[in-house]
Amino acid sequence: MNDAGDRPDRAGLFQLATEQRGYFTTAQARDYGYSRSLLAHHAKTGTFQRVHTGIYRFRDYPSTPREELAAAWLAVGKDVAVVSHESALEQWDLGDLIPETVHFSVPRTRRRLPCLPGVTIHTTTRPLDRENVQMLEGIPVTTPARTLLDVAQANVAPDQLGFALYQAITRGWIDRDALRVQAARRGPRVARIIDGALLGSCQRMRACPASRASLRA
Repeated sequence: MNDAGDRPDRAGLFQLATEQRGYFTTAQARDYGYSRSLLAHHAKTGTFQRVHTGIYRFRDYPSTPREELAAAWLAVGKDVAVVSHESALEQWDLGDLIPETVHFSVPRTRRRLPCLPGVTIHTTTRPLDRENVQMLEGIPVTTPARTLLDVAQANVAPDQLGFALYQAITRGWIDRDALRVQAARRGPRVARIIDGALLGSCQRMRACPASRASLRA
C-alpha cells in the first residue's frame, strides 16, 4: 500500500504485479497511489499496457506462458473467478486439448459478469472451496477431480476425457471410488460418462476388471 502521499509507489505495484504475471487492476494501482489520470498517462507513454477495461500490464515485465490467463482472471474478478473446465485441464497438463477460450467458473450469485473476448464464464451453484480449488502459480484452479467432473458434464469428447482421467490416475491425483460418488451426485448422465472413462483408463493401463460390475465393486 502507498503511504507516501501523492507519490505513487511503483516498486510496490511492480511487486504485486509479479505475483500476477505482470498484470494489475485499476483498484490495485489506486492502492499504490496511481489515479485514473496517471494510469492513462502511463498507458499513453507506454510504461503500462492496457489489456482489458480496468486491467493493465507492466510493459517491461517478461512474457510468461499462459499469461493471458492471469489478465482474464483479474478482469473477471480475482476474488470470485476460478480457472476451470478445459483451461484447468491445460493448467494441470491433463489431456492434449487446446482450449479455444479461457474458461472460468464463478458463483451463480455473481452479478454483472463482464463480456470479454476469448473468455467463457461458467456460473455454478457448486462450491468453489478448498476441497474443489487449488492455487497454481498464484491463480485459483479447480482440482483435477472437480475439473474432470466439470468437463464430463460439459460434454468434452470422451477420448479427451478418458486420456485426462488416465493421466490423473497414473499421477495419483484421483481416487476412483470418490470420483464415482461425486459423479453420481451430478446425475445419471455424468455418472455414466465417468464410469465409461474409468473403464477406458483401466484398459489403457492393461489392468481392466473382467466386467463393468467388477469395476464398480
